[in-house]
Amino acid sequence: MTTDWQFDVPTAGSKHLPPDARYMEALSSQGYGFEVAIADLVDNSIDAGAKDVVIHFLRDDDQLVSLLVVDDGKGMSDEDLDVAMTVGGRRDYAENALGMFGTGLKSASLSHASAVTVVSTTKRTRASGRRWLMERAVSGFQCDIVEPDYAQALLDRYADRPIVWQGTVVRWDGVKDFPKHGGGGQTDRYLHRTINKLGLHLGLHLHRFLARDDFNITIAVEDVRTGTVYLDFGVEPLDPFGYPVSGHPDHPRRITAAVPSVGDLTLDAHIWTPKSNLDEYKAVGSVLDRQGFYFYRHDRLVQAGGWNNFRQPEQHLSLARIAVDLPDVPGEVFRLTVKKSGVEASPEFASALDKAVDGQGGTFLEYLAIAETAYREARKRSGTTRKPVLPPGKGFDPAVRETVADELPAIPYEDPIAVRWQKLDTSIFFDIDRENRTIVLNQHYRAAILGGRRGGLNDAPLLKSLMYVLLHQVFEKEYSGSREKDNLQLWQSILVSASRAELDRVGDDD
Repeated sequence: MTTDWQFDVPTAGSKHLPPDARYMEALSSQGYGFEVAIADLVDNSIDAGAKDVVIHFLRDDDQLVSLLVVDDGKGMSDEDLDVAMTVGGRRDYAENALGMFGTGLKSASLSHASAVTVVSTTKRTRASGRRWLMERAVSGFQCDIVEPDYAQALLDRYADRPIVWQGTVVRWDGVKDFPKHGGGGQTDRYLHRTINKLGLHLGLHLHRFLARDDFNITIAVEDVRTGTVYLDFGVEPLDPFGYPVSGHPDHPRRITAAVPSVGDLTLDAHIWTPKSNLDEYKAVGSVLDRQGFYFYRHDRLVQAGGWNNFRQPEQHLSLARIAVDLPDVPGEVFRLTVKKSGVEASPEFASALDKAVDGQGGTFLEYLAIAETAYREARKRSGTTRKPVLPPGKGFDPAVRETVADELPAIPYEDPIAVRWQKLDTSIFFDIDRENRTIVLNQHYRAAILGGRRGGLNDAPLLKSLMYVLLHQVFEKEYSGSREKDNLQLWQSILVSASRAELDRVGDDD
């Protein structure tokens, strides 16, 4: 082995290697969630100075056809549109801008749609538009120029709401998530589920903007043939620190972490009210997800919970939340993901937390201990000590598993109870597999229970939760006595009768 190591790689010139057109496919495969993608478009509206943003689902009877994001921002000229639709297009971002990389509009849109059209107008320029059609994009970065009359007509469709003198429309066509066949109530169920999640996501990540008097986001659904508006509501701010009463009288506290690369960093350390059922607390993921750091960049929440390698999450810290406004120049300490859905923090941040203190000399580690104590004392004040149980596992909705974990202590070192569908004799509704610790539900009744909805691993959460409540003690005992066996037979009879009634109702509806 030689020791003539060269610390710098020698080169012999350079060569221009432009990206292949298939780069567009890679750009559209970055794992953007639907809500994250829409939030990225709303970020652009905020950067454009918009006061009103409308997210518009368009349907043709039972078929969803398009999704549009419309704003009354400053708009774009022809030249601005070319930059906006160029992958990585260079533009000068304002100091407080939410955009960063020049890829969000394209990657967010093409992750979910086969075509994205952008039309815009300013107070001084005529309406113009561009369209990326995935088929043409991958064959050579060919971006279509939208016919000017159509661009104006699309803008006119939203005259006075929200566009008055200027604004932008982003239109998605061929949206991959839309139901392929909207009959049987599929479209209504999709819209209900999707809009609820979208409203919560936008309400959370943009809550500081939505709390202002001069900014609004509206979600609406309209039938393009009849003009019927099925839904039209404003997104409400969802402040993750919006508790009515603090979980500890000495908090919140402001803690300062000295991070050499970026200077002093302020940590607003909060302790949530125990046992809260508010959306501001419950709608931010699981009990493990929602504790920890809430990073903001220019008032936009870019990470909702997590400890960024400082420590592992645990149930006893579920009341601890820390608001952190990232510095304008984060250096190498903080790196945002392209999707603005997370922050990577260097070890320098973790080291600074060990030495962080508040104005009274209290440390960050002492704050965590106080948050943990607040959680434990709240459990003691409930007045009863609940018996440990075998928790629900595979097949149960994560929200159900989380609630059981929050309400009941688990029997240590024991596998959880699973639930699954399986073919059984039609004379029984459920079976108990003690060896594999599994509740088995009769596949024959699944369609009736689901009411025509598509099944999945965690489907029928209400039914499965009730079955868990009825049966978990059966698995916690070595054998069943005569009274318990009689109860099991009673439950079988009632549930089979109810399931057959459901099947009859489905047959009548058909």
